[in-house]
Amino acid sequence: MNEYIVVDGYNVIYAWADLSQLKEESLEHARDRLVDILADYAGFSGDRVIVVFDAHRSRHSEESHLDVNGVQVFYTREDETADSLIERLVGEMPRDGYIRVVTSDWDEQRIIFGRGAYRMTPKELRKRVQQVKTEGKEPFSQRNPTEGYLENRLTGRVREIFEQWRRKKE
Repeated sequence: MNEYIVVDGYNVIYAWADLSQLKEESLEHARDRLVDILADYAGFSGDRVIVVFDAHRSRHSEESHLDVNGVQVFYTREDETADSLIERLVGEMPRDGYIRVVTSDWDEQRIIFGRGAYRMTPKELRKRVQQVKTEGKEPFSQRNPTEGYLENRLTGRVREIFEQWRRKKE
């Protein structure tokens, strides 16, 4: 089953301490870092990730959409909030899986519930990202690729029996 994760980008940037600190230096860098983190997450988890950033205070901006390493990034148009774009996107999404909207905005959570989506707080997303990152590293943590082979876990006698069977077939 497909899972869609729709992220209110600035909401998460302000909620995650490391990104919040980074935004003090450069908001653009904080946005890029969030998208990178979510691209890694999407690659390991298989979830479809959409990030929405507010541009409603920008002058003469049009809604834009781009794909960054498998993450769909949306910027709202002038006079449109991320919340309204998220509501529209959730309403247009296929119902072939779960849709989770990441926001800590209570009003937004109530609206997306009404559209059939689930909510996820930025803290829950952070936990999920870290869990997927840890699970993604496990296959590469073995020193020797042959450590996982079944034959290396067999007792000596069982290994001899299998070896005799194998030689009889030749």
